[in-house]
Amino acid sequence: MEFRGVMGGLYRLSEWIMRLAGSNLLWVICSSPFLFFLVMRFIFSQPQFTQNDILQANWAMGILAPFTLFPATAALFTVVRKWVMGEGDVSVIKTFFRGYKENYRQSMIGGLFYTLLFVIMYVDYTVYMNQFPHLQLLGIVMLIFLLVLFVSLFNFFSMIAHYHMKLKDIIKNAILLSIVRPFRLFSTLLGTVALLFIGTRYPVLFVLCLASAIAWFAFFNFYGMFLKMQEQSEKQAAAEKEKELQADEQLVTGDEPPHEQAKRLENVPANQPSMDQDVKNSMTKEKERER
Repeated sequence: MEFRGVMGGLYRLSEWIMRLAGSNLLWVICSSPFLFFLVMRFIFSQPQFTQNDILQANWAMGILAPFTLFPATAALFTVVRKWVMGEGDVSVIKTFFRGYKENYRQSMIGGLFYTLLFVIMYVDYTVYMNQFPHLQLLGIVMLIFLLVLFVSLFNFFSMIAHYHMKLKDIIKNAILLSIVRPFRLFSTLLGTVALLFIGTRYPVLFVLCLASAIAWFAFFNFYGMFLKMQEQSEKQAAAEKEKELQADEQLVTGDEPPHEQAKRLENVPANQPSMDQDVKNSMTKEKERER
């Protein structure tokens, strides 16, 4: 009985590894034009190459990223979303290419927006740090913005895979969530850095499972935040409903009616909704994507 349990556990583990490797391989294939110039960028960092070679590789990556890297990553998040939500038996190939096709337009346009922002902030960072020593503080600020923008990418891909929303709402909420939920920001960032560090020690993981593992961790973190926000919204809705019931009871028993209370309180300024509440309302109004 114990032997069967062990064999069953090993079989499930091997299945999980195969799914990770399969989805990772699909991501590598679809992102291969961008990844090729990324590898060339590291090769051009050697002393025998010129700055012009590095610049050309950077331009190639910037041009290719929105059309290859972003759609492939959105498709990868479509796959890991199924795993996180307990649908581990779905077809990796079918789910990946369905997500690739359905999300290509949004991910491409979002990729153009993010790539432009990354280029502007990176250029500002290098200029402030290298050419204006007395303005290096601004360079550090730009570096912080770059990190926030980088982490918001994980929210961006998670929301593309999980919601039916307009692109502008996805980008807005992805960035705002990275600001108003700093714990999630740092946990996602630290987890990604840890996985990338492991990948540098064992480069074969980049091909086998590293991208899938990062995507799974990022969506797992995002989904936990989504469930928490959904729970808070349900509690808030229940509290508002209870207040309405209490107001109806007061009206029936002859207490001060609601419109008199409103008249008495009409000059009291209402509290402005927080940024976090704006994001929560926007996200919870959207239905979970059914695939």
